[in-house]
Amino acid sequence: MTELPLDQVRTLLAVVDEGTFEAAAAALHVTPSAVSQRVKALEQRSGRILLMRTKPVRPTESGEVVVRLARQLGRLELDARAELGMSGTGEATRVSVAVNSDSLATWFLPALSRVPRELRLCFELRREDQDHTAALLREGLVMAAVTSSSVPVTGCTVRALGVMRYVAAASPDFAERHLGGPLGETLPDAPVVVFDRRDDLQDAFVRRLRRGGGASAERHFVPTSDGFVEAVAAGLGWGLVPEVQAEPLLASGRLAPLAPDRAVDVPLYWQQWKLDSPALAAVARAVTAAAAEALRPR
Repeated sequence: MTELPLDQVRTLLAVVDEGTFEAAAAALHVTPSAVSQRVKALEQRSGRILLMRTKPVRPTESGEVVVRLARQLGRLELDARAELGMSGTGEATRVSVAVNSDSLATWFLPALSRVPRELRLCFELRREDQDHTAALLREGLVMAAVTSSSVPVTGCTVRALGVMRYVAAASPDFAERHLGGPLGETLPDAPVVVFDRRDDLQDAFVRRLRRGGGASAERHFVPTSDGFVEAVAAGLGWGLVPEVQAEPLLASGRLAPLAPDRAVDVPLYWQQWKLDSPALAAVARAVTAAAAEALRPR
């Protein structure tokens, strides 16, 4: 049976993390030649090209599998050292998670506050759209993710968290100026607020409303959750606002609902590495409990 030597696996991870063979050599305190030889030996053993020799280097699809293995082994080693009471484990345990902006701005941070303090965890959060957080898991860049995908990434478990509801809204003045006629006719031409160039939520809403087309090309890109909501409330354009953020603004009159009977529900899932890790297990429990309170049931 062909094995994957740990020194070669860890070397590949160092190259990916550092970006170049030279930087990886410095981090590992070996020569660049030694790094190159280890990577080539690992590629020969696996029978796959694992790195694209760009600057910075990028793992291939096969390389992502090995990188994920390296990170999981590192996590297991840290957990084992802590349980054995070995020296050098007094530092906090780092847990990396990919999470979408709207969850981050509403319910996710309170969820992390539920993790027992005695575990001494440090969180490294990667903000990404819920449709793309799973990619960070596949690349081995995070240990867990809040995602819209119910299909588990290879080597991961998945559980349903609930549904985040979005409501179409605009400021009353904006609605009066731009949306005086039937919504299916006026909304496609009205200025719109979107999160970034990958945000398809508003376009998909218009396509369902009129069975084709999309939102207006006159759009404002506001890449923060709170900023997005404020841009809509300020009258820059209409947008789909998370229900929990929209409710107080609707109650105060700063926002007006555009289609109360056409809310958009986005199911969210928690995916994490299949590891017997106390740190990951504690985070999963806290996230699942908070989501059950903050999100709508499926």
